[in-house]
Amino acid sequence: MSTGDLLSIEPQELQFPFEPRKQISCSLQLFNKTDNYVAFKVKTTNPKKYCVRPNTGIVSPRSSCDVIVTMQAQKEVPPDMQCKDKFLLQSVVASAGAAAKDITPEMFNKESGHHVEESKLRVVYVAPPRPPSPVHEGSEEGSSPRASVSDNGNLNASDFTPVSKAFGERNDTQDNSSEARALISKLTEEKNSAIQQNNKLQHELDLLRREANKSRGGIPLIFVLLVAFIGIILGYLLKKT
Repeated sequence: MSTGDLLSIEPQELQFPFEPRKQISCSLQLFNKTDNYVAFKVKTTNPKKYCVRPNTGIVSPRSSCDVIVTMQAQKEVPPDMQCKDKFLLQSVVASAGAAAKDITPEMFNKESGHHVEESKLRVVYVAPPRPPSPVHEGSEEGSSPRASVSDNGNLNASDFTPVSKAFGERNDTQDNSSEARALISKLTEEKNSAIQQNNKLQHELDLLRREANKSRGGIPLIFVLLVAFIGIILGYLLKKT
């Protein structure tokens, strides 16, 4: 357990059961050892790779708070299962009754005279649990090996960057762009479909016009009647003569 004047942190390192192409999470428990309200902030050397919930918060006196750290899915297994990423947890005494919305960056500024307690946590990859095997294996074979990079202690607070609460906060622009492309593609398909329907209707209209023109090209009924009437009169006159 990592112990400071304000918060105790369990565990001392972030252990991720590494599996390629799989998002993995682990948790930290912060315990407030004081009678004061304590504000905390989580930073990391690789903010694009992790998200933390909550990344800032308030721990009430003599109470605890759980922090979930999630690592994005990685495409490949790192060499020797080693990771150089580090996390920094900063804590400072807050005003009585403070809430998460009351936290400001200035609270963690040492240059302003604030007493900021800092705890560094390393990231460790461990092998994922093996499926149960009917064959009995020795303790050495059944154990999960792990490898890590030792903390050289040379990292300063300036080497860490605040981590976001969720991966979506960093990908809003990308998501909006994808939605826009999908909407444009859908509208294009609807436009093409409307053009095809219009062409079909135009073709049917042309056929109707042709049929109408053919009917107009025949002998009008009135002309037929007139010829018949004249024929009747001529026949009548011929009979009288």
